[in-house]
Amino acid sequence: MTYQFFICDVFTKHAFQGNQLAVVPEASGLNDEQMQQIAREFNFSETTFVFPPEQGQTKRVRIFTPTSEVPFAGHPNLGTAFTLYHNGYLGDAQPPLKVIFEEKAGLVPVTITHPGNGHPFFELQAPTPLSLGAEISLESVSQALNLPSSAIRSDRHRPQLASVGLPFLMVELKDREALEKARPNLDAFQVLQAQGVAMMHLYVRSEDEFDLRTRMFAPLDGVTEDPATGSANCALAGLLAHLDDAVDRDYGWRIAQGVEMGRPSELRARASKQNGVVTTTWIGGNCIQVAEGTLDI
Repeated sequence: MTYQFFICDVFTKHAFQGNQLAVVPEASGLNDEQMQQIAREFNFSETTFVFPPEQGQTKRVRIFTPTSEVPFAGHPNLGTAFTLYHNGYLGDAQPPLKVIFEEKAGLVPVTITHPGNGHPFFELQAPTPLSLGAEISLESVSQALNLPSSAIRSDRHRPQLASVGLPFLMVELKDREALEKARPNLDAFQVLQAQGVAMMHLYVRSEDEFDLRTRMFAPLDGVTEDPATGSANCALAGLLAHLDDAVDRDYGWRIAQGVEMGRPSELRARASKQNGVVTTTWIGGNCIQVAEGTLDI
């Protein structure tokens, strides 16, 4: 059979920047093994496969990395919504509009708005509330990053797992120089994997046009570095809101990722806190289509 596919760059307005995504918009007939093979063939951080809904929502979406299926991810949802909208799979509907994807982690709403600058904006709401997991020692993290322990900030929080649908180890570094110097150590990542850590998200607070600068490593999952990680930055937004002393507040951050690997990305993260509890997190950005073609299976 022949399947149409599209390739887009997510969290950017410019081709060949942001995070690559392959989308198969009509994937009915593909089995798990075939989807995994296709994801491995594209070898992007994720590939999505779209199916008719089972729960009455817009579409059912499955997300594969080159090595496994994941229950939720950020840029695949935004890129899938963009691809379906841009190529007419949502009919004649025009922004503002909302689509809801059925995924293993739950329902994922994505809003599409048109701010008037010629670039539709896509924003998802995380499918699960913020959850915090284990703290990991500075020594283990520093070894995994090939950095001295002194490069890691622990006064606000120690390296800790955080999730809004997919868990990441959140690590604050002292400055941008440390962020740029970080390099994953595979042997040390294997030690962390035994502690439940597969993906590590690094960040620094920025004093330029961005509020935060981040990098994400998942070398044991086929992703040495990711140029833009929506699910990680969404969880980071939740963690930062959680750590803030405010009881009721809405938060927003402009985030740069992918700069160090030559694929600069811009992400917009939001969080809402009520009665001292982080209730909702969002991540958004722009997308651009760069290719389309067919797969013969």
